[in-house]
Amino acid sequence: MPNNDWILDVLSDLKTFAAANGLSALAEQLDDTRLIAAAEIAFKNEEALAPANGNKGRIEPGPRGIGQHQHA
Repeated sequence: MPNNDWILDVLSDLKTFAAANGLSALAEQLDDTRLIAAAEIAFKNEEALAPANGNKGRIEPGPRGIGQHQHA
């Protein structure tokens, strides 16, 4: 799977620009967006590492919506 971490750097740069230019609401939104992107990238990486036998189990968001836990 290609490395998608570059998007996290782009979002960080956009957040820095927004904060430096008085766009505080946008900076906060970009911070949230970066967290979502990191979670999705991690999920895709876990999918790529799943066993080839098709018995991946179910991965669902954690109780707070951030992070994940796995069911057998």
